Amino acid sequence: MSSAMNYQRLEKLGEGTYANVYRAQNRTTGEVVALKVIRIDPEEGTPSTAIREISLMKELRHPNIMSLIDVLHTDNKLMLVFEYMEKDLKKYMDAYGNQGALSPSEVKNFTRQLLSGISFCHENRVLHRDLKPQNLLINNRGELKLADFGLARSIGIPVNTFSNEVVTLWYRAPDVLLGSRAYNTSIDIWSVGCIMAEMATGRPLFAGSNNEDQLLKIFRLLGTPTEQTWPGISLLQEYKTTYPLYKSQDLNHLMPRFDPLGLDLLRRMLRLQPELRITGQDALQHAWFLTP
Repeated sequence: MSSAMNYQRLEKLGEGTYANVYRAQNRTTGEVVALKVIRIDPEEGTPSTAIREISLMKELRHPNIMSLIDVLHTDNKLMLVFEYMEKDLKKYMDAYGNQGALSPSEVKNFTRQLLSGISFCHENRVLHRDLKPQNLLINNRGELKLADFGLARSIGIPVNTFSNEVVTLWYRAPDVLLGSRAYNTSIDIWSVGCIMAEMATGRPLFAGSNNEDQLLKIFRLLGTPTEQTWPGISLLQEYKTTYPLYKSQDLNHLMPRFDPLGLDLLRRMLRLQPELRITGQDALQHAWFLTP
């Protein structure tokens, strides 16, 4: 049984509310790992996000999901030992992109890997609920892996009690922004579409400053939904009848040099009505991935 003493911390990689992440080395094997050190409050106990992350990541073994190698306890700390990944997608785009925009082949390659990881989650009835470039890690072999399952949830019954305070604002689906709690795997697919467009252009697709602004930015590009185009939308608790009526724009204008097949997949992921969004499995079978 390995202990916290087995790992020598090399440098701090990040700091969060509950945890700090370090690059560390296994003193016995020399393996470099990422060490997530979670502080345990004597009053509150272990944060629920940590318990959730551990239980889900033990189950989800896939080449495009970060591996949880070990879980170590001390009196006041919980340490999660993960495989080490050199960069997150945001840092990768900043380092290697043309003003952040990646080459068409990289966009396709990373979108495929992202869909492969998220489809595996969905097959195992897990929603990630916080896909964004900072939570997608890339190693020096060019492998992309999903990380940070602190907000993830198993889809059980009843399904309609989920919180709508999930997913970082810019990657949050319109149904969630409108107050829906009965969402499913389609919320992750929306996030994948936003990330794919961001890789292609170097800019976030919808960079809203609050819920309302986020919705208006989405409607400005994809058209303002109505009861005719999205039956039941007026029943969602945040829905307003006062939205400006925007017409949908063609994504071609946004990404003029992008492969038409890639744009077709993007449109299928960014459908306003959640039931109409493509599934991860179907997305992986899309013609875009069959062309070189």
